[in-house]
Parts: sequence; structure tokens; C-alpha cells
Amino acid sequence: MTRMPDDLKFEKPSTWDLVALVAQLRNARSSLGDWRRDEAERRQRPSRDALVSIVKGLRAALFPSHFGGSDFTETSVDYFVGNMLDVTLRALEEQVRRGLRYSRLSKSAGKTVDDAAVSDEAHELVRVFATSLPNIRSALEQDIRAAYEGDPAAQSRSEVIYCYPGITAIIHHRLAHEFYRLGLTLLARVVAETAHSSTGIDIHPGARIGRSFFIDHGTGVVIGETAIIGDRVRIYQGVTLGARNLPKDAQGVLVKGRERHPIIEDDVVIYAGATILGRVTIGQGSVIGGNVWLTRSLPPNSHVTQAQARSEDFEGGAGI
Repeated sequence: MTRMPDDLKFEKPSTWDLVALVAQLRNARSSLGDWRRDEAERRQRPSRDALVSIVKGLRAALFPSHFGGSDFTETSVDYFVGNMLDVTLRALEEQVRRGLRYSRLSKSAGKTVDDAAVSDEAHELVRVFATSLPNIRSALEQDIRAAYEGDPAAQSRSEVIYCYPGITAIIHHRLAHEFYRLGLTLLARVVAETAHSSTGIDIHPGARIGRSFFIDHGTGVVIGETAIIGDRVRIYQGVTLGARNLPKDAQGVLVKGRERHPIIEDDVVIYAGATILGRVTIGQGSVIGGNVWLTRSLPPNSHVTQAQARSEDFEGGAGI
């Protein structure tokens, strides 16, 4: 039983109706059908804390000299990476197994789940994920180089790795995107949200992001699920790559799976506070000024400022 903290103990009796409140909360839980599930099923949910530790382990394996330790030799660093990967991938396999089993139980309406098959599938998914790590490391190396070369305030690549929220966000994203690609959407969202909560950068794991991606400063950046970003793209704080509208079906339920976010081609710069909405394409080499609001496509090498965008919006009475 959970012990009440000493600083929350009160001598004065409560004046609110706890019996009624507890009963009402029980009814609220019951309406969601959650608390009545079998206890064994509830224990199979993936652990957010475990996934946080797994990401830390993967980060240490990808960047051992920064997040793994110091004074490595060529031999000892390989030993460290091998051991860290073994421990971390085993832990990941358990979380994948839990996620798969919980999903199957949720959809089976009380039917049993083939645990052996779930375990085999989890092992195979983690094996495939592991094969993606060298490519993820290569992509992150280019992201780090882009941040170092693109920011005159950066004094070293180590400073970029340790201190830049954009790098923290893209490390999480490249791992989360691989989970998403493998169909592990719940795990992907948890990994993405841990970066969001610590950096203020919200990247949906479904977004496809090219090489040498740099988010400068980063706070308030939002990148939607179906966004596609090319190579050598740089964006600043407060940028939104979002959906313009959210259509509903005949029953009033949001239609899911539509490609509803922007396509940003190679070598685009998007300055602070810009908002780009809908399945529009921003052509290669374009520059989008600060606080610009865009809901239309642009040809390559376009340069749009706030004044230009406002003038076009109101031309001929449009936008009034």
C-alpha cells in the first residue's frame, strides 16, 4: 500500500464527501473500461521509465565518448558499445513484447494471445531495429555537423551534442521514426514525447526528415506526422509545419492517415515564428521569413517575407 507522505498528513478531519468522490471516480474509470481489465493485461503495458532508460542506453551506444564515459581506448570503447547494446536491446525487446501483447489483448476482446508468437515477433522487430543503428548514427553525424557549421555561437561539436535542444530532439526523432516505421507507434510516441517535454520541440515520429537537419534554438517548433523534410533544411524557434484542415467522416470522426502536412524540399531556411499549413510544397532553396503564414506552395528559390505574404493575402479582397 502506498504510504502517505508526512507533509501531506493533516490532523483536521476533511469536510468533503470522500465516499461520494471515490464512487464517482470509480464510475469514471468504469466508463472508459480501463480499470476492469485483467490485472495481468495491465502489467503488460510498456513502461515510460523503461523507454527513457532505453533511449539513454542507445544514445550512449551511438555517442560513447559523450554519454558513455571517458578515457576509452579503441578496444574498450568497442567493448562498452557492445555491452551497452546488448543490455539495451534486451530491455527494448521486453518493452516491444509488452507493447505488442497489450495491443493484441486490447483488440481481442478478452480472447487469449499467443505469447510465444508475440515474443518471436518482438525479437525480430528489435533485430531489424538494431540493423538501422549505423544509418541513424551516420545521419546524426551530419545533423551535428550542420548545427556546428550553421551556428556561429557553437564552439565545438561536443558543445552541440551536449547542449543543443535541436540535437536532443533529432536524436530522439531518428530513433522514434524507426520504431514508427516498424509499426511500434506507441513506443515511438513515448520516445518523441520525452524529447518534447525536455526541449519544447514537438516532432511527430511519423515525420520524414532528411540529412543535415538543423533546428536552431528550437523552442515551440511543431512538425506534424506526415511532414516531409529534405536535406540541409534549417528552421528556427516557433516554426509550425502543421495541417490546414481536419476533415471528418459521415459519423463526425476525424479522418486519419491523410497526407496533411507540408513538404519542405532541400536547402530551405524557415525563420522564427513561420507557420506553414497543409499539404503544400516549399521549393528547393527557398527562404521563409519570420512570422510568415503560408497555406500555398512555392516554387524553388522563393523568398517570402511577412510583408509580401500579407500583401498577397489581401490582394483583390482575399483574406478579408
